[in-house]
Amino acid sequence: MSRLRTRATALTGSLAAVTTLAGCGLGTAGGFVPSGELAGPVADVEPLDGASVAVGSKNFSEQLLLGKMAVILLKSAGADATDLTNIPGSASARQAQLEGQVGIAWEYTGTAWISYLGHEQGIPDEEKQYEAVRDEDLDKNHLVWLPPAPMNNTYGFATTAETAEKLGVEKLSDIADLPVAERTFCVESEFANRNDGLEPMLETYDIPLESEVPRRNLKTLDTGAIYAATANGECNFGEIFTTDGRIKALDLKVLEDDRRFFPAYNVSVVVREELMDEHPQIEQLFAPVAAELTDEVLIELNAQIDVEGREPADVAFEWLQEKGFVE
Repeated sequence: MSRLRTRATALTGSLAAVTTLAGCGLGTAGGFVPSGELAGPVADVEPLDGASVAVGSKNFSEQLLLGKMAVILLKSAGADATDLTNIPGSASARQAQLEGQVGIAWEYTGTAWISYLGHEQGIPDEEKQYEAVRDEDLDKNHLVWLPPAPMNNTYGFATTAETAEKLGVEKLSDIADLPVAERTFCVESEFANRNDGLEPMLETYDIPLESEVPRRNLKTLDTGAIYAATANGECNFGEIFTTDGRIKALDLKVLEDDRRFFPAYNVSVVVREELMDEHPQIEQLFAPVAAELTDEVLIELNAQIDVEGREPADVAFEWLQEKGFVE
């Protein structure tokens, strides 16, 4: 499964695609995307009849899921929604929206703050991070950030449910109470060297590398291998992304980041300002949907795609139906 979110250091590889996309036009994601009639909390949203909206997304499961949700909602509201989901890479997806090829996309607050707006450090406080991105991106790029979802697809650490019970850990600060021999970690090489990565995290939780966590307690693995290694007991604590579907599939427990070390990566609907000015009801259409997107919901839906092999559009439509947004 693809890495859940392209980080600032991973953007370079996708920059080459921007020129191609801009010069040749974006291809669609393909496949049938269902629609219905708006219902429940969005039933009274003013129709978008006559509106032409292109929806973009990056090319990993969570983004495809969210992009398909947007297409379904817009079509169900009467808009002529063009499906441009599955754009390769964050840089390409961002450039498509900046250039007006995409009108609506879901984006992560931390990604925009660090990767697009060029700040070195993310802001752990979710509301402050959202407000900072919202204000700066509107001022500099005329992009409107709608209120974020509760889900926060950030870094985290997980353990098996069995290990959590055996060691009595619920949150990251509990690790300091464990014997040194139990403080074992599986991490990827990038995370081990980031300024918001392993060493600063260990210092924040009073278990600094070397003195409290010997280097022999660390295993460096590829991102995809960490989940299985953690589930198989190769380490007690594995670095994860907090809405990854493998958390559910492998019965892993995410430890609470109780000292709020990791930056916030809440997802929001981002709309080009001129589109928002013309159709302000877009905010009413997406607000109640975004409010339902918690970490637990995304873990479940991502698992249906990545573990069960279901199509993102089908998963998106079924969830929107179950929650009463479309019928």
